[in-house]
Amino acid sequence: MATLDDCKIINLPKEEDPRGSLTYIYQNVQVPFEIRRVFYIYDVPAGKDRGAHAHKQCWQFIIAASGALEVYLNDGYAEKVVTLNRPYQGLLVPPGVWAHEQEFTSGALCLVLASHDYSEEDYIRDFDDYLKYLAKS
Repeated sequence: MATLDDCKIINLPKEEDPRGSLTYIYQNVQVPFEIRRVFYIYDVPAGKDRGAHAHKQCWQFIIAASGALEVYLNDGYAEKVVTLNRPYQGLLVPPGVWAHEQEFTSGALCLVLASHDYSEEDYIRDFDDYLKYLAKS
């Protein structure tokens, strides 16, 4: 089962010139999985959170494409909060780790790359159920 040690900030390539900056991502290069789904979260009202779940199989790579947000992580034994505020960095979250996006700044854009298509069966949305899932694994 994954631990918080498996959650990593990955620096992405950053090309800069007088016209601005460009960052690119290749599957199985910067992110260690095939990208099957991409989604983004935006217009999060002040004080509201997103996420608050774990996946059984899906890997995620979370980027603050604009603005900033925090990601609360828990592996059933330890917890930590990671601040994302650079569009050339992403947070790798493996399956089996609880992730909760919070503290979005005004105008924040959270981009998520996922290893699997959407499947409700892959989600664990209740923290007590998550702890039970870990105990069985």
